[in-house]
Amino acid sequence: MLPLALTACSDSDSKDNASDSTSSAASKGSDMASPSHDMNAMNEPFGPACSTVPKDGAGSFDGMAKDPVATAASHNPALSTLVTAVKKAGLVDTLNNAKNITVFAPTNDAFAKIPKADLDKVLNDKAQLTKILTYHVVGQKLAPKDLSNGSFDTLEKSKLTTSGSGESYKVNDTANVVCGNVKTANANVYIIDSVLMPKS
Repeated sequence: MLPLALTACSDSDSKDNASDSTSSAASKGSDMASPSHDMNAMNEPFGPACSTVPKDGAGSFDGMAKDPVATAASHNPALSTLVTAVKKAGLVDTLNNAKNITVFAPTNDAFAKIPKADLDKVLNDKAQLTKILTYHVVGQKLAPKDLSNGSFDTLEKSKLTTSGSGESYKVNDTANVVCGNVKTANANVYIIDSVLMPKS
């Protein structure tokens, strides 16, 4: 936008007033075009970790868009711990059959932040594991703009909060969205760098 605005100014300085009004109309027109451009940009996945997603195949963004969320996640190497946890909790069908959900998906690195003994304990406690995993799922599809200052009911029945703007969002003020707005057949996925813990 900036170089365009500068040219508009320098053009109008060198010409008479009639063309001045045309160039300001032209710059207004280009302003009108930019929000829709931003909208298109926001339909794309965003964030630093998106570059690690495979370019093609089942684990790519296009591939994931064709599969329901648990299946789609199983094709993404960065989400293998989450997929193991979902299988252990018996939630694969629940997630794959849900309609229009949002999943905040912790990466393997997010799970690695939990001391191994604690993680193993949780992975072997199906009730606790189910509680934690369902806390990462919201029963509606959230677009990036919905996250700017949100509070949402989770499938676990308590609330999580989101904040941020542009391409920088946090969940519960602790987890950063590292790759957001990933589409699957039945969900919007926001990949996060910390595991969320329900309050109770």
